[in-house]
Amino acid sequence: MLSGPPADPAAQAGPGLPAAAVPAPTDDAPFAGGIPGGPSGRPAPGRSWTAPLLLCAAGTLALLVALLGPGLVARGTGELRIPGAGLTTVLRTVLFAALALHLGELLAPQLIRPVRGRPRTAVRSWAVYASLAGAAAAAGQIVRLAAVSDLGITETYGTREGGLLLLIANGLVLAACCAASRRPALALAPLALVIGAEALRAHPEAYSPEFGAALTVVHLTAASLWTGGLLYVLRTMWLWRGSPVAARALLGRYARLAIWLYVALAATGTASTLRRLPLDVVFTSAYGRTLLAKLALMAVVSVLAVAARRRMLRDADPSVAHLLARREQVVLGLVVVVSAILTVVPDPHWISLRP
Repeated sequence: MLSGPPADPAAQAGPGLPAAAVPAPTDDAPFAGGIPGGPSGRPAPGRSWTAPLLLCAAGTLALLVALLGPGLVARGTGELRIPGAGLTTVLRTVLFAALALHLGELLAPQLIRPVRGRPRTAVRSWAVYASLAGAAAAAGQIVRLAAVSDLGITETYGTREGGLLLLIANGLVLAACCAASRRPALALAPLALVIGAEALRAHPEAYSPEFGAALTVVHLTAASLWTGGLLYVLRTMWLWRGSPVAARALLGRYARLAIWLYVALAATGTASTLRRLPLDVVFTSAYGRTLLAKLALMAVVSVLAVAARRRMLRDADPSVAHLLARREQVVLGLVVVVSAILTVVPDPHWISLRP
């Protein structure tokens, strides 16, 4: 599971209970007995700056990792330098985050509807903005590819990677239009097209690219649902902080689904690693070093997820589990950045094959 920033206090009416339902919490209503604050239940003086400062720090760290990470992991490996690797990593991080946010918003409402006694409130949708940002990131990659290849934009569309990136950008624009319509679930079709195109783009190798692309489709879908779904759940829990029973039930429903997503991630990640990474270059290739960093972060995520689930089962008050899940979300954000680096660094096979 992941954790993220507090949700937008502003809510819109959603489907659910009749007028006698539990009233929506106010901005300063804490979890029952949970979030510390002043005697009136309002946050203590100065506390309002904590979340924005943490978000700025996390965003700065993610940007630095994206910009500097490819060069750091490739130091001393003897691998070819990838032009504009840092910028490409930033753009792909935005693309992956956009997929996660949009897919999470399509998944989480299915977990929310069966929750009994839930407030008649819903968090603000970020799907349109996320998909448009992802489309801009894909367009940015096309421009970067054209500059690096010394080609015109139209000629770049004719290349394999340029054509797939164009498909991704158009798919995300279409997904944004669906999200803004009265039937946002229609966005599933263009998002599936985007995931398929990204999987093909990430596997240009000559050895069984179809198998690698299929693994990436499952892996990217599971990762997006896990990350984006958790963020939406945490935003909703914050909005429901005056109804701890409903908030705890929602987190429990998400945790049960996250187990299966974790299994899918572990299985496809292991298969992809065995397929792409020769064992003799684990520590001497940029890909191997980046993968080790990702595994370390995933271990932290796993510990936080298990801890949050245990606290949720033991305590009626979901505030501690919510805090652990928020920390998990932050670490998962770094996992997204490291995953973007994996798509930028060179394929490690050439190192093991060189004389």
